[in-house]
Amino acid sequence: MIDHITGGQALNVLKILGISGTTKAEVTVVMNVGSGRLVKKDIVKVEDRELRDEEVNRIALIAPLATLNIIRDSKVIEKHPVNLPEEIVGVVRCQNPNCISNTKEPIESKMKVMAKNPVLLRCLYCEQPLTNEIAEYLI
Repeated sequence: MIDHITGGQALNVLKILGISGTTKAEVTVVMNVGSGRLVKKDIVKVEDRELRDEEVNRIALIAPLATLNIIRDSKVIEKHPVNLPEEIVGVVRCQNPNCISNTKEPIESKMKVMAKNPVLLRCLYCEQPLTNEIAEYLI
């Protein structure tokens, strides 16, 4: 279960996880519910799914306060906050259309994490900041 997702971002989390309406997985989505920690939060629960580090990094970009909960036999046995690494490679494209990472050159995008909440990224090639609508720039 992924808890404390920024309100309104649950559908982006599903996109990151590659979950669409045709999935066979059992998925529960709760959106824009009250929270003591956040004003509004979303929750996504996916049965029998272990998240890869790349998926966790992507989720952390749009929900920096999210918590990953491992549930077995209806009990939370582990809780882990998401954690953004210092550098994000190949996950988010630069918003600058003239950046070398957006050309046909064989270069992976590289973003430096300047701040974690709210998330502020800076392209390592052209130094363009990326702060808003990060979900739109996910690769």
